[in-house]
Amino acid sequence: MRIDIATLFPDMCEAVLHESIVGRAQADGRIAIHTHNIRDYTLDKHRRVDDYPYGGGCGMLMQAQPIDDCCAEIARQQREELGEDIPTHVVFLTAAGSRYDQEICKRLAQLPCLTLVCGHYEGIDQRVIDALADEEISIGDYVITGGELAALVVADSVARLQPGVLAQPEGYEGESHYNGLLEYPQYTRPEVWKDRRVPEVLLSGHHAKILAWQKEQSEERTRRRRPDLWEKYSSEE
Repeated sequence: MRIDIATLFPDMCEAVLHESIVGRAQADGRIAIHTHNIRDYTLDKHRRVDDYPYGGGCGMLMQAQPIDDCCAEIARQQREELGEDIPTHVVFLTAAGSRYDQEICKRLAQLPCLTLVCGHYEGIDQRVIDALADEEISIGDYVITGGELAALVVADSVARLQPGVLAQPEGYEGESHYNGLLEYPQYTRPEVWKDRRVPEVLLSGHHAKILAWQKEQSEERTRRRRPDLWEKYSSEE
């Protein structure tokens, strides 16, 4: 899979994407992630990419032209690498987007290529969103300074679902949200820490009992902490 990130701060993204599991996956050729500086595509001699909003208001808006030209070049590179018939899928990371969850993640992970566009300042000229976006995504009901952190969240979560990125599918299939539940509690050595013991069932070596305990703990944790997820999960059972 190829992921392209259009941003004003490519170094910020690169610093994260070359570390840990995603960094190793790129080095192994299992996934390719490219960053593109939107500022490189401005026609302004001062490399300006923002302007005042029509109708007033505080702050500045990112202009349509640099984003449009940047995404056009990204699409050209994707077609050159993956083939002319490969459609690009463009996601704008905005506070007004649909809230990101594991189901969206799994859907995006099936794509051959994905373009993530990072907003900044007070937002983006709506016309370029209307012209290019296949969807808008928000990573939560709060506001952050720019779309870079959101793009990194999406890129990381999608990358780790690619074949071979994790050693085994079980590496993510038992995690929180993948199957609609929160993950069960986990423990490692020592057996006793500050008078707190590892649950006896995990020391039993009885695989079926351990699986039953894990499922029970996942369900109880979800029911208690995330009644919204529990309601959805229980209605699909």
